[in-house]
Amino acid sequence: MTAKIFKPARPATQSGLAKSDRWVLEFEAEAAREIEPLMGWTSSSDTRGQVRLSFADKEEAVAYARRAGLAFRVIEPRPVTRRVMAYSDNFKTSRVGQWTH
Repeated sequence: MTAKIFKPARPATQSGLAKSDRWVLEFEAEAAREIEPLMGWTSSSDTRGQVRLSFADKEEAVAYARRAGLAFRVIEPRPVTRRVMAYSDNFKTSRVGQWTH
């Protein structure tokens, strides 16, 4: 079973950076989810899919995976690109497309 180590991105609906400084180790699904016929719930026989471990830094997560004998892959976070723009930029005369109602 393969584990992936990554740094989760912040939710798009929130502006804060809480819980985005931790590294997470998750197991990739080995068995596909299936629909239980009686109730219609989705289920899986793979119980490792419920495990989610968090670490303070990447080195701790990699050391844990090596110590436990897990096959793993590290997904590096992409750099954050922010476009700084003020509200008044909407009304500039040098704007490419003029602002209209």
